[in-house]
Amino acid sequence: MTDFKQTTRTERDALGELAVPSDAYYGIHTLRAVRNFPLSGYRLHPALIRALAQVKRACARTNALLGHLSGERGRAIENACAEMVSGFLHDQVVVDAFQGGAGTSTNMNLNEVLASRAAELLGGTRGQWALVDPLRHVNLHQSTNDVYPTALRVAVLTMLADLEVAVSGLQESLQAKEAELRDVIKPGRTELMDAVPMTLGMTFGAFADAVARDRWRVFKCRERLKRVNLGGTAIGTGLGAPRDYILAVTGHLADITGLPVSRAENLVDATQNMDVFVETSGMLKACAANLMKIASDLRLLASGPEAGLGELRLPALQAGSSIMAGKINPVMPEAVTQASLRVMANDQTIALAAGMGQLELNQLMPLVAHTILESLTLLTNSCQGLATRCVNGIEAGRERCRQLAEKSGALATVLVPALGYERVQQLLSDARDSGRSVRDQAVLDGLATPEALDRLLSPNRLCKLGFTPGDFDGVTIP
Repeated sequence: MTDFKQTTRTERDALGELAVPSDAYYGIHTLRAVRNFPLSGYRLHPALIRALAQVKRACARTNALLGHLSGERGRAIENACAEMVSGFLHDQVVVDAFQGGAGTSTNMNLNEVLASRAAELLGGTRGQWALVDPLRHVNLHQSTNDVYPTALRVAVLTMLADLEVAVSGLQESLQAKEAELRDVIKPGRTELMDAVPMTLGMTFGAFADAVARDRWRVFKCRERLKRVNLGGTAIGTGLGAPRDYILAVTGHLADITGLPVSRAENLVDATQNMDVFVETSGMLKACAANLMKIASDLRLLASGPEAGLGELRLPALQAGSSIMAGKINPVMPEAVTQASLRVMANDQTIALAAGMGQLELNQLMPLVAHTILESLTLLTNSCQGLATRCVNGIEAGRERCRQLAEKSGALATVLVPALGYERVQQLLSDARDSGRSVRDQAVLDGLATPEALDRLLSPNRLCKLGFTPGDFDGVTIP
């Protein structure tokens, strides 16, 4: 066997020396963080890595244009950042998502990787800090405390735009199903018991309206995230950064990201307070609650199919059992429910983390970042999956819906305004005793003609708000 031994380079910091792998873009600060925080195994969210690279690029561009960085070095750092935005070097961002220091380990990981790559672009080698230094050049006029919160806002804004597209797609799918199934009569239910007749179209219409509110919430919560604290450095006072840089850097960030970000009026507030993420997470929790309700209803309405409600047929996505041949499970609604529960749990985590921040900085920012970006990912993928792999392929069990509507006491409720509560109650009792449907019993008792019942139970009649006197023509009023 070949005895492979990895080559290393020796790096030094205030705490001593460490051997860093020669082929690594990161350096000693990253290596210490990796050793200190082997907590979760979770990597940083790709959206956060891209956002951090965009922030670093804006800082490098500003510093170069103002003469604080040489033009050649500034361009190399910018190009390294652009590569990272495209997905290159993400494997070199190796720190755990959960870390102490309010994100300092993440910031240093980015600084070192970008410095190494910029050095390569200038003809040097990885870890050649004399050519491009992680702190003196890549982190020039910055602090973790303004870079990290700004990057998180950029990442959330970007992902909210993706979520809005996914929510819109789900809304459109539900609206299409509403139109398709508007003529399918079924029993409505309250507290899982028969209530009054309705159409399947109404069911999907209610789903669509709930999702439409989510779409509005997603759009509105973006307004809160546009104010960033970039340039505020350590606590929002801008200490250590020149005024011309502070006034210019956010504008360059807006150009690079294409987002309408601007400098917060109170940088101290924007550095220490995380309530904007609590508010955003609350909007995400509302979306999760709606998705859970929709998924639960679809699963119940499709239950059986023979021994359950069977009013809907969901698309068959995969075999449902390793022993029960032919069994198909409602896997998409079940997956969406699990994702929704996770988002709700994340919301509680974000609220607690925001409230536990102390004085001029929230030390739990990495936890806030991980959970809110996970929630955005889960909701975006859930909306897309529920629309494309479930709702679009749903079919109505039309005959089953008709049978249940005619058999159910839901039909009899339509007759209450004309016959009165007590007479309809007697009708239901007679139908149960005879084993007939409510419809057949009403015709047999001479309470209504078949034509009158057809009219009362027509989709157009059920979709009409309230009743008018002519609706009960053909009904024998006692």
